[in-house]
Amino acid sequence: MQVSNMASIREIADTLKEIAAPGMKPKAIRSAIRERHPEASKKEIVRAAFYAVTEASAASDGATAELHDFVLAERIAEDNLDVVLKVSKRKKKKRSSDALERSPAH
Repeated sequence: MQVSNMASIREIADTLKEIAAPGMKPKAIRSAIRERHPEASKKEIVRAAFYAVTEASAASDGATAELHDFVLAERIAEDNLDVVLKVSKRKKKKRSSDALERSPAH
């Protein structure tokens, strides 16, 4: 099954190289891919984009840059799904009066 999955990734990567154009939004890229590869999951599309960027010798500079931006945007969005931001307040250290008396004045 791994071999067929890699073949699928290569096919999607080839399609990405054909359709990616400067200024395309990630949603437009995913939509265009799903027109040709309706079975492709978002994860497969992102993996194919990584593959296309790393194997980008035949791709044009604009397409490579656009795919690079797409991959980063999708990866960041995917990583941030699980992140819960917590705001913490720093507590001031209490200094004893002894410590204040012993430390030299600057």
